[in-house]
Amino acid sequence: MYMSQIKIDKILGSRRISNYFWAAIILVGGLSFLLAGLSSYLQRDLLPFTKSTDLLFLPQGVIMTFYGTAAILISIFLWLTIIWNVGSGYNEFNREVGLITICRLGFPGNNRILQLKYRIQDIYSIKVEIQEGLVPRTEIYLKTKDKREIPLTRVGQPIPLSEIEEQAVSLAKFLGVALEGIA
Repeated sequence: MYMSQIKIDKILGSRRISNYFWAAIILVGGLSFLLAGLSSYLQRDLLPFTKSTDLLFLPQGVIMTFYGTAAILISIFLWLTIIWNVGSGYNEFNREVGLITICRLGFPGNNRILQLKYRIQDIYSIKVEIQEGLVPRTEIYLKTKDKREIPLTRVGQPIPLSEIEEQAVSLAKFLGVALEGIA
């Protein structure tokens, strides 16, 4: 028996340690490539501890400048997704009013906040999908009576199987619906 009639699950977005790590690594690598390419063009060492002036500008310097610029642009994209916290939000299951609200943040603009609402009575089951292999994936879906499957779990971070099962069973009991995918 649940004391509360409202269950809220917070969803972690882009502000994960792995995203900070990769954004920083790509930025440093991109700056290094860009400075090496510019050093070959200017014939001045812009990077300490290297002899970038030994590189020929055509073709090595041009390619390094291109790769450096591309990496910096990718890094800027990653940093902006971290700053804007894309993908974060919450899942609210409200038995008082019989409503499920799924809210996520997107990129800035007219549709920055994505909010989906479903009536609990339109929910058929909670589905657990487990995919093993090189890139294992465990996800929980909200399955509606018209066979739509709405993902409820965060993207990118694998969740242990025992934790996903516990979450799915708890949610199915809370909503009073069937559970699929767990034997």
